[in-house]
Order: sequence, then structure tokens, then C-alpha cells
Amino acid sequence: MTDIGLGEARVDKVASNRRILGPDGKVRATRWTATVDPAIRAEPEGVIDPIVSLVSFWNGERPVAVLSYYATHPQSYYRTGIPNPDFPGIARFLRRLAVPAALHVHFNGAGGNIGAGKYNDGSPENRLLLAERLADGMRRAWENTTRHPIAAADVTWTIEPVALPPAKHLAIDKLESQLKDRDPTFLTQGGASRLAWLRRCQAGHQMDVVCLGLGRARILHLPGELFVEYQLAAKAERPDLFVAMAAYGDYAPWYIGTAAAYEQGGYETSPASSNVAPEVEGVLRAAIRKLLQTRP
Repeated sequence: MTDIGLGEARVDKVASNRRILGPDGKVRATRWTATVDPAIRAEPEGVIDPIVSLVSFWNGERPVAVLSYYATHPQSYYRTGIPNPDFPGIARFLRRLAVPAALHVHFNGAGGNIGAGKYNDGSPENRLLLAERLADGMRRAWENTTRHPIAAADVTWTIEPVALPPAKHLAIDKLESQLKDRDPTFLTQGGASRLAWLRRCQAGHQMDVVCLGLGRARILHLPGELFVEYQLAAKAERPDLFVAMAAYGDYAPWYIGTAAAYEQGGYETSPASSNVAPEVEGVLRAAIRKLLQTRP
């Protein structure tokens, strides 16, 4: 590789926050990725990261690969029994047709509390509309790309091991009893995943938060269905750098909210959906900060 390219653009009418707060500061409604209720769809977008980030690799004038990063649940309609890449995969394919020389790889950002629900009622035709909107953002990010020469010395891979605090509602004795008794809820409610997670925690297992450095770019890789606030905080931490994030790495924690979100209630931070405690925010924010402050 001789150069890397860095580009960003705003994506309109795709992402919206799933968590609708009431006057008391608690979650009063969830705006699912497919939301039928027009009143819930009409609520403001809320906190999102509207930016799609592109990192491209070049050999002279030839683009070799394009990595894209965007934060949202990657769903429009689902549970059809037919595997498909949904709208982000279609957007990626459209960009592949436009720039066929390069390999195109898409990463989902910190979209745990983000979905297309404001702009999607679950109608099948919305899949292509959402894909075209995301692809348009990718196109403009590609057109906005600036290229920078890169050498081996400009590439870094930094790891920060972290021990995430398990949720207090999880009890290993109960899970092991359900396993022994062949309780059907052990399978239907993710008991195997939760038991494995608790055993990892008890054994002192740490998971890696990783930062790939490419010149002035920093690409963070984090676990779980991470809330978008972590991505926004990472970008605010180093506004002098090009920061992108891929979440959904190690899925053992399930949803990872902010400390405040666990007080607000709602689906994502409920005992049914999250395997970590509110203190997780301090652990991950510290790791992100340390990785972004490390000089190559």
C-alpha cells in the first residue's frame, strides 16, 4: 500500500435513537428498528452519530479496499427465515458496483441504541430506500476522501485489556441449576451465553479493546451492542484525529449502555438484554481514552 484515504459524510433519514424518554427522564417507549406506530416514529431523532466514515487503501492510483463505519441496528424487516445482508449490505454492494476495483467491507458502529425506526415502519420497500440513503452517504464520503502517504511505521495495533463488571442480576448458581435441570428457559433466554460469560468473569478473563492506528486515523474495536454515546465520546476525545469505531466484537456482554441509561430503564439495559453492570461505562471510557492518547 502506498496511501490511505480518509473521508466522512452525513447520512440523512436513516439513524434514530431507539429510546424515547418521558418527562421523568425514564424510557417511556422503544422505537424499534421497524416501528408501526406513527406517533413514535414522529418523535425527534434523538442522540445519534449521523456520520459514515470511510478508510480506503491505495496502491498508487488504484483503490484496493474500502472500509466503512456507520452506527445503527442494521435491520429493516426481518424474521423471514431467509438470510440477507439487509440495507447496510445492499449499500455496500451498491458501492462495490460504483468502485469495482476495491474490496468493500462494512463495519457496524456503536449502534446498540440506534435504529432506523423513525424512517421505517417495516414495509419491505423501505429496505432499498434505507440502503440508497446510506450508499449516498458512502458516495459523498468517498468523494470527500483525502489521501495520505503511509509507511509501515505509521501502522500501529494497540490493545487495552479490560475486565467488564457482570450484571448483578446474573446468578451463576441459578444458571447452573437450569442447565442441570434442562430448564427450557435456559435455551430460550440465552442461559448458555450468560453462564459462559459469568464463568469467564469469575476466572478473571479480560477482553481486548483495540485501536488500529493508520497515520492520523484511529479505528477502535469494542465489544457488545454498544450505545452510540461511546462512539461520540471517542470522537470528542481526539477531534484532531480521524476516529472511527466498530462495535459488536465480543458479544458476551450483550447490550452495553451508559451508566445513566441503566437508571432510565428501557429494553436495552433491562435484565433481559444486558449482561453488564452500570460501572461498565467507566471501564470502557477509560480504555478508549488511554488508547486514543497513545502516541504511535
